[in-house]
Formats: sequence, C-alpha cells, structure tokens
Amino acid sequence: MKDKYDRVRIIRTARDTDDRISEVEIIEIGSKKEESTISVQIDPYEQHHSTLGFGGAFTEAGAYVLSKINRKKRQEVIEAYFSPYHGLNYSLCRVHMNSCDFSLGNYSCDDTDGDIELKNFNINRDREYLIPFIKDAIKISKSPIRLLVSPWSPPAWMKTNGKMNFGGSLKRKYLATWALFFSKFIQEYEKENIAIWGVSVQNEPLAKQIWESCLYTAEEERDFVRNHLGPLLQKNGLADKKILIWDHNRDLLYERAKIILSSQEAAKYIWGIGFHWYSGDQFDNVAKTYHDFPDKHLLFTEGCIEGGVKLGQWDRGEIYAHNIIGDLKNGTEGWIDWNMVLDHTGGPNHAGNLCDAPIIIDTNTGKIHYQSSYYYIGHFSKYIHTGAKHISCRSNDNNLEMIAFLNPDSKIIFIVLNRKNEDIEFTLELSGYSVPIKSLRHSIQTLIIE
Repeated sequence: MKDKYDRVRIIRTARDTDDRISEVEIIEIGSKKEESTISVQIDPYEQHHSTLGFGGAFTEAGAYVLSKINRKKRQEVIEAYFSPYHGLNYSLCRVHMNSCDFSLGNYSCDDTDGDIELKNFNINRDREYLIPFIKDAIKISKSPIRLLVSPWSPPAWMKTNGKMNFGGSLKRKYLATWALFFSKFIQEYEKENIAIWGVSVQNEPLAKQIWESCLYTAEEERDFVRNHLGPLLQKNGLADKKILIWDHNRDLLYERAKIILSSQEAAKYIWGIGFHWYSGDQFDNVAKTYHDFPDKHLLFTEGCIEGGVKLGQWDRGEIYAHNIIGDLKNGTEGWIDWNMVLDHTGGPNHAGNLCDAPIIIDTNTGKIHYQSSYYYIGHFSKYIHTGAKHISCRSNDNNLEMIAFLNPDSKIIFIVLNRKNEDIEFTLELSGYSVPIKSLRHSIQTLIIE
C-alpha cells in the first residue's frame, strides 16, 4: 500500500451526457482541506474480503445470436466483454451443463435411457455454438477465465417426472450416475482446452419452472454432495474444482447454508454458496451468511432484468450497480451476470422467458445495442482487479451508494452511484487529504486514486 496518493482519475457514465465509461477529469491531490456538507472517508487499512472477478454467462442462446452476425461484429462483442483494454475485462463466467431455458431446445449430454455408465456421453451439441464462443473469449482475455458449470436439469430419463422441464427430482437410483455426469462434463471440456473452475449442484433447486428445472431439498442437496459429488470428484482427480451449493435467491440463502453446512462431511467438499437476485435485495442475508460461515465463499451467480428488451432504459444499469454494491459490501467475492448477449426480442428462449441483456443484437439489421447495464457493470469489472481487497468507505449521507477496494497494485478504486434526480457534491477524504467531487444525477463514477 502506498503512503501517499497523488491524483484521482475520474471515470464516468451519466444519463444526461455522452459519457460512457469515459475519463472526464484528473484531480491532483493537495494538502488543502476542502469543506463540504457531505463527506466520504476511505480507510485502506481497514480491509475485508478479496475479490475474484466479474463476468456473465455463456449460453447457447447468446452464442447462437453471435452466429447470426458477421465475423467483425461478432469479434467486437466478444472483445467488448473480455478485452482488458477496450472491453469489460470479464474473468469469472458461467455455463450451463445440458440445456437451460436460454437454449434452442431441450437436450442433454446423454439422452440414452438407462445408460448408467454414461457410455454415450458427449458434448457434441456444445461444439456447435457454445464452445466456439468460450474459446474466442479465452483468446481475447489476458487472464484465465474462471468458469462455473451449472445444471438446470439432469437428462429426462434420470428424473421422477420423466421430463427435463416442470421440476421433478433426481431418481435415487441415478445419484451416482449424475455425479459421474459432472465429472465427465468437466473432463470433456478440459479436453477442449477449456478449464473448469467449479460447479454448482443445481440451478435454482426450489424452482419448478416450465423450462429445465430439478427440485432438491436442502437435505437432498447436502447428501448428494456428501455421498456422491464430493467423493467422486476427489476420486477422479478433480478435487480442485470448487463446489457451490444453493445457486438460488437471497431470501433463503442463509437458511439453506445453515442446513447443508451443519454436516461437516458435506461441508468439507463445499467451497461456497451461490445466489441470485430475483427475490429482492435482502443484503442482510448475504451479510449474515458471510459472518456465520467465514470459511466459505459467497458468489453472485445470476441476475437479469426479466420481461424482454427495453432499449435505452437507464434504470437497468442502476439496478445492476445497486445490486453489485450491495452484494460486494456484504461479503460477496465475485459477481456473474446472466446472458451476455441476446437478440432484439430478448431471446431466443425455448420457453418464452424473454429477458434483457447488457448487449442486444438486432439480428434483422445486425445492429449492436449497448445497454446502460453494460456500462454500469464495466465501472466495476474494468477497474477492480482479481485479489483486490474490500476496504472501509463511510459517508455521513445516504443519498449516494458507494464502495471502495484496494487493488494488488496499491491503487484505490472508489465507485459512487447516484440514482437521484439531482447532482450531489461531496468531499472525499483519505489519509489527511481531501478532494471535492461532484456526482451527477443518474450517474456512476469510478475514481482511481493513485
């Protein structure tokens, strides 16, 4: 950590301007004490958890949309996310194992009924759209991409309802086979030179959806990890793969963790807990889980704006930033968006569950639309580096939302979100120095203190 900081670089995105992750000002830090009604104090010596990174999900839908535009535009979109120079520097991503609603239809890596040894297992479907998308992202990224694998449903033949859709549960006689499925998926992807960082047990295990879904009680999830998934990954030389539980909403985050982690035999295999935002803020549940299970890790694994595309709607970016700040302040180490790219309808989605994404492509015209959410996410992902420490940041006013990090290179990253209808001026205080800052209405600013 530096003893003295010399200047503040201000990066801004604001609704009523043309600023989009634009460097707008450099302020030299002097010894003069600035006076302001609102003050913000940063203490880099009060450090908390480290940061893993930021990213989004590779889905078949997104990969398919990219196949519908020319090579140059496709490259532009992938660079817009993964380039550390003129992109968002994504380094933490998710991919679905078997199909999800953002696939072109139901499929699994082994649809052969009763194939308990998975002799017919293959990832041929993923080779058409998904794997080329992931490989191109890896080429552009200058740092390794941590890739989290999540299933929406086992193959239909493994389930009590005989369908990938509409909930149902995993048949007990296929518990060992389903664990083997995870292992084979990891191994096949790694044969393609795509490293797998971790797996979650089940996407949204309490959601019975009209698309791919599978229900687990907390006890069932605990027992599957303890008796099958954890031991098998160890046996097959995959003990380094992180296992995440829950992968559902914040509302029951703490309750689920408490039940599953009460078993030491299960907990020893579990790296952390994943969660989504669809039940509301509930950041207190994130904080409680962080404090009561300090040896486990928290990861935001999915969030999006549902209901289809609304081009140019500014509050969508603000929703993202509000959630990212709330999660990171309360112990979350990484943050993964849902689809990186969708078409102009908010699909394709084989169940009609249309959503928005930070980048929308009109597949009729080939035009690329960058939504406000793209820029707001970038204020975090471009500047907070892997290994950055969350540091103390306090204000005497609650109209601004803010968070600060100490990067491994000793630069301080301070992010301030203003969702109000008026500009707000404040004084930033650090190590006896103070800097006057103006936060424009409906804006987000990243301050690089160096």
